[in-house]
Amino acid sequence: MSAGKIRVHNPMGYPPQITQVAMAPRESSLEGKTVYLVDCRFDDGDIFLQQMQNWFAEHMPSVQTVFRQKSGVYTQDDPVLFQEIKEKAAGVIVGVGH
Repeated sequence: MSAGKIRVHNPMGYPPQITQVAMAPRESSLEGKTVYLVDCRFDDGDIFLQQMQNWFAEHMPSVQTVFRQKSGVYTQDDPVLFQEIKEKAAGVIVGVGH
């Protein structure tokens, strides 16, 4: 083994700058409102959200749920779907699987 110098790199890297965005205002009630259940196409999120849709039907039947899958993979934006949600929904649950 030589007694020369070695170079090492810090594996932690440098985190990107982020701009924090405030959460949307909370609805006082979901009675009679529409909630979108959006699957991001990642590891069985669709199965979980469909079970959640069944729960709403059984326990909160006045809440209309709309199950949708994003276009593309979970890392890509879906501006058409999210514009629809802004126009038609009181809330959204985005499921990303397990």
